[in-house]
Amino acid sequence: MWAKHQNPSLEVHCECASLQLTIFILDETGYILSSSSNPHVTTQGIVLMERYELGRLLGQGTFAKVYYGRNTRTGQGVAIKVIDKEKVLRVGLTNQIKREISIMRLVKHPNILELYEVMATKTKIYFALEYAKGGELFDKVSKGRLKEQIARKYFQQLINAVDFCHSRGVYHRDLKPENLLLDENDNLKVSDFGLSALAESKHQDGLLHTTCGTPAYVAPEVINRKGYEGDKADIWSCGVILYVLLTGHLPFHDSNLMEMYRKIGKAEFKCPNWFPPEVKRLLTRMLEPNPEYRITIAKIKENTWFKKSTNVRKSRNETKNKDSDSSDRASGSSEQKQEMNISKREAGLLKLEATKEGRKGILSIDTEVFEFTNSFHMVEVKKSNGDTLEYQKVSDYVAYSYVTFILAYVIVL
Repeated sequence: MWAKHQNPSLEVHCECASLQLTIFILDETGYILSSSSNPHVTTQGIVLMERYELGRLLGQGTFAKVYYGRNTRTGQGVAIKVIDKEKVLRVGLTNQIKREISIMRLVKHPNILELYEVMATKTKIYFALEYAKGGELFDKVSKGRLKEQIARKYFQQLINAVDFCHSRGVYHRDLKPENLLLDENDNLKVSDFGLSALAESKHQDGLLHTTCGTPAYVAPEVINRKGYEGDKADIWSCGVILYVLLTGHLPFHDSNLMEMYRKIGKAEFKCPNWFPPEVKRLLTRMLEPNPEYRITIAKIKENTWFKKSTNVRKSRNETKNKDSDSSDRASGSSEQKQEMNISKREAGLLKLEATKEGRKGILSIDTEVFEFTNSFHMVEVKKSNGDTLEYQKVSDYVAYSYVTFILAYVIVL
């Protein structure tokens, strides 16, 4: 699971003897973006293969850890998956790793997490992957069912990605919300091809025989261990995911695993009364226990509910702002800097407020100064009101433009 993002902070190092203060501006990953003495100073952390700086830990599993990283040449944020060679060799997963690399190089699609490159040392294997800032889709749906148009958007993107995989002879075999990530624009990215298979993996009977996947999302023919077609098994999993997105819970669930398998085998599930008729028909066809009669992706795309547009109507102000931003970028003009006022609330607390109202009201930023020693302070910066995008755009400007004020307050605290 991707770790949650932390708020940006400013670390202030104060050398009181000479009254020289240096501000280090840190981003949400903990990297030093710049300083008041050198705007281009960077963190002296671990640099991988002279190409990627490693940052905070995003998540970990049995055989690998995932870190946030940054391309030292382009500045692009990436996810670095670090695999322990010794552990992989010990359990005989070498071929699986090789297959995952081969498959991810085959499936380059807007809704599939991209593998940029693979690196290795004597003890580690490194995957440089696209960084999905939005985290797992699971985190969203675990809070409750999604709005229908949002669920449809994710489902459309999922089906498009899976369709592309199948066109390349790739079967995922472990589709579930935990393996569906979201980028900064809220677009879905299929990830984790560790259990995927290629068409060439089929036996002489033309079927796959490896039983794998997550029980609640796996197709009945996979459970029966009599061989299965990878594309049809993936379609079943997509059906379970669609049900979860629309309801917030699983169609097949039981504390007893064998009872859950029985329900899966007979497709014992109920659609809520408020489901649109087209969705009920679609789910019934996708969660068909007999793979011979299960709907194909081509037919899913012909479903009237699937084909509906997911465009969200935007307000006139949002459209105007977007057009204005596009015009500025096209003309090469720089964005106007947000003017902000600073006020002292109480000991250690400062408040920065924009002088003009933004898209979601007045942008307001709270700062709190922590004194660790007489010569070391840290200033934490958090957005308390206003639009997140506007906050991100002005965060660096706020740090630089008001460094004098912040330092002044630090001195007198």
